[in-house]
Amino acid sequence: MPLPEHLEQQLVSVIIPCYNHAKYLAHAINSVYVQSYRFFEVIIVDDGSVDNTKVVCATFPDVRYVYQENSGLSAARNTGIKHAKGEYLVFLDADDWLLENALERNISYLKSDPRAAFVAGGYQLYYEPEDKIWIIQQEITKDYYRELLVRNFIGMHATVMYQHWVFKKFSFNTSLRYCEDYDIYLQITRLFPIIYHTHLIAVYRKHHDNMSANYSGMMDYALRVLSFQKKNLKNKAERECYKKGKNYWTTYYSRKVYDNLIGKLYAGEVTFEREEIKTLKKYDKHLYKKFRNQPFEDYEGKRKNFKKICMNVLRKIFGKIKKKPTIPRVKKINLGDFDRTSPFSTQFGYDRGGPLDRYYIENFLKAYSSQIKGRVLEIGDNSYTLEFGGDAVIKSDVLHIDESNLQATYIGDLSNVPHIPSDSFDCIVLTQTLNLIYDFKAAIATCYRILKTGGTLLITVPGISQVAQDGWGKYWLWSFTDASMQRLMEEYFPSKNISVKTYGNVMVASAFLYGMGLPEINKKNIDAHDPHYQLIVSVSAVK
Repeated sequence: MPLPEHLEQQLVSVIIPCYNHAKYLAHAINSVYVQSYRFFEVIIVDDGSVDNTKVVCATFPDVRYVYQENSGLSAARNTGIKHAKGEYLVFLDADDWLLENALERNISYLKSDPRAAFVAGGYQLYYEPEDKIWIIQQEITKDYYRELLVRNFIGMHATVMYQHWVFKKFSFNTSLRYCEDYDIYLQITRLFPIIYHTHLIAVYRKHHDNMSANYSGMMDYALRVLSFQKKNLKNKAERECYKKGKNYWTTYYSRKVYDNLIGKLYAGEVTFEREEIKTLKKYDKHLYKKFRNQPFEDYEGKRKNFKKICMNVLRKIFGKIKKKPTIPRVKKINLGDFDRTSPFSTQFGYDRGGPLDRYYIENFLKAYSSQIKGRVLEIGDNSYTLEFGGDAVIKSDVLHIDESNLQATYIGDLSNVPHIPSDSFDCIVLTQTLNLIYDFKAAIATCYRILKTGGTLLITVPGISQVAQDGWGKYWLWSFTDASMQRLMEEYFPSKNISVKTYGNVMVASAFLYGMGLPEINKKNIDAHDPHYQLIVSVSAVK
């Protein structure tokens, strides 16, 4: 379906919000690059990710990367709109992708009716855990606003292409954690015509980390979005559709919640999200009663029921209130998900939202950011120099062992680099590197030599850690403690100029070894400090 030549200059802005989905992001970006329609721009809005989202974006030089503090999906989309230059806008989630004719197909429809505020089409639903695909195509010929009052027939946001002028009148509601797309569809279709077709436009990836898997939250927000329209209903037909919509959402998500709870029962889980049970009790008493009476066998083969489950939940809640977590009796520990000899991730948690140790490393560098100034040397790359030094950095140098690295200003092993002049740097950033250097004492001696008087050496080293399972594994030689780092630093720096600190506790250390990601641990637990479980050791030393 080739476009007329004069239409080829209509710019399409593809906005990709991303929060800790770096492992999917390259696929999403590439799906735009292979489009049959070539006149587009790609804008990545990094919503405060703690994984390597920025690194992935850097591998696509034509992508416009925009960072913001974590503010939610609606805010990320609004930020993308502010940076978009196209006459048409598409919002692609970082874990989904476009089919190759998506832009060409939708822009043709919009050109056929310039009055239309947006066009939407069909999609493929890809269920990643089982590697299965379903085709979602619906024939909708009724009044679109009334049909949306009953249900969100559009289903997938990436199938929608908007006219840019729409966002001079509307924006995504930042108070909505879920269903913000459903909200804007209702706002637009109440006032403007749209186009809907069944051609396949995109692929919606379903996986364990989808926001839409929170069925209780989805129900609450779907009903809230629907309630926003109550004041706008003009006639009996719209009011009837509104009532049908309330019934549809409560029935649909109650069944989802029930099925999820039953799945947990038969998987041997003995505790549940209280919100799920409250939702079932509030919206579907029949399913709630059915769940309560559902017997099952736990992992020990013992018969249990809902009452016992509730008692277990109450005991845990009571223990939290008293701040006295109970220690299980001997042979009564429930290992749960940790009852395995292989980790959840072999990538330090990069594929589960970002590594736990990076939280400590970056907090340390943030605390000493005032020392990252003047001429700064960093090992490997200069990302931390730029992030924490900012405008205070006059010159940024990079030492790398590989001469093919184009970013490096010096090549060599830190333990033996006589070509780097002495007394040269105001600051050296040396994170997670000392463990890879065989003669680490010589590396510290080098740092002392090349620092200016009054210059600061900032170091982090691993304490409790897995060994890297990629190419770096063969260079992984050491782990350290606060005592070993204190003694090492005192061989070169005055004791009064050395500050050694440890980070971690038994929970975080265990989670890190299993490969859990930063979003999977409560911040309060991450910040808890127990010097007997040193995940990371940091050092600040002044020459």
